[in-house]
Amino acid sequence: MRLRQALERSAKAALAAACLLAGALFTLPAQATTVAVACGAVGQELQICKDLSDAWAKKTGNTVKIVPTPNSTTERLALYQQLLAAGSSDVDVFEIDVIWPGILGSYFIDLSPYSNGVQKNYFPVVINNDTVGGKLIAMPIYLDAGLMFYRKDLLEKYGLKPPETWQELAADAKKVQDGERAAGDKGMQGFVFQAKAYEGLTCDAVEWVASFGGGTIVDDKGKVTIDNPKAIEAIDTASTWIGTIAPEGVLNYSEEEARGVFQSGHAVFMRNWPYAWTLAQGAGSPVKGKVGVIPIPKGGPDGHHTSVLGGWQMAVSKYSKHQAVAADLALYLTSEQAQKIWATKGGYFPTIPALYKDPEVLASNPLFGVMFPSFADAVARPSTVTDGAYNQVSNAFWNAVYDVLTHRASAKESLSSLARRLHRLGRGGRW
Repeated sequence: MRLRQALERSAKAALAAACLLAGALFTLPAQATTVAVACGAVGQELQICKDLSDAWAKKTGNTVKIVPTPNSTTERLALYQQLLAAGSSDVDVFEIDVIWPGILGSYFIDLSPYSNGVQKNYFPVVINNDTVGGKLIAMPIYLDAGLMFYRKDLLEKYGLKPPETWQELAADAKKVQDGERAAGDKGMQGFVFQAKAYEGLTCDAVEWVASFGGGTIVDDKGKVTIDNPKAIEAIDTASTWIGTIAPEGVLNYSEEEARGVFQSGHAVFMRNWPYAWTLAQGAGSPVKGKVGVIPIPKGGPDGHHTSVLGGWQMAVSKYSKHQAVAADLALYLTSEQAQKIWATKGGYFPTIPALYKDPEVLASNPLFGVMFPSFADAVARPSTVTDGAYNQVSNAFWNAVYDVLTHRASAKESLSSLARRLHRLGRGGRW
């Protein structure tokens, strides 16, 4: 009897000890995890991404490995496709372009189970863009819209007002360029932009076409519309800039090459994204205090001020071995707190409407108050309607435009050939 009681007491003690141990184990902090995030490197993107990732790591006890990516969006997409198609777990969080959800969406997890409904605080149009097949495959970091930067001091020097049309811009650029060269600045250029054969040229050329009233490459119903007189006029007009107001080298320019020339003080006009403002106004910039910003010019009196819509988002790979932790990082990098830093330190447009009322955000950059309406009139690239074929559509478009800029073909010839190709790609012109 005594033996049985002793055994029972021993068993109860062992059970209690096991329960205590289990409880102790349950309350131990989770093992620290290392997650890799692929960040962009245009402007201050990489540094801000590093700073925010470090803050998140300090807060959570995890570690972040930063994976730099090519500046060229085309090269970055190719890198992402290579990694994801191979099922690689080397990168957990990907920074993706606004046009990539339809192309890469099947490789990313649904962030809805981790977001606690925070997406309701963001611009609906961007959340809709990042929702594929009912799944929230990305969260937006910032919005972009194409802008025209100009040298206020030089236009004032020559008695010129900011141009309203492309025709006025070309005339003003030529006048200032020639005047400054005669005065000794032999490297002065009238206009720099993104004319390299890559996605940046698609952005610029979509703006040219829309500003002339030429519509889009493919409309929202999937119909190929690019072969029309206004589009032909727009692309032919752009071809006249090469070698006159724009250097031949612009044919190899992406965003940073154009910014480098403009910010060094050797260009009158520059087409670029909002990030360039903060850098142009930064300490040590040769053009600090000399830069103005206007909407993209119209294609004549009957044209439109039209900017192409851009922006970047964070998505989590379905091949990540730490999906919950990676999702937490992605949501942190795109949070209201983080977007305020993206805005005030980098000049990036927030994707949360409330931040456009934040006094610190508005004080950090006059563009937030002045240029916000540009988003309302922005033209989107046809990435949604063409879905997984968008990369092929854009590639065909920028090559067709590049052929015109390099004088290998007229716009009429090139856009006609492009339309035929897109009709075949889209099964008769409709996706």
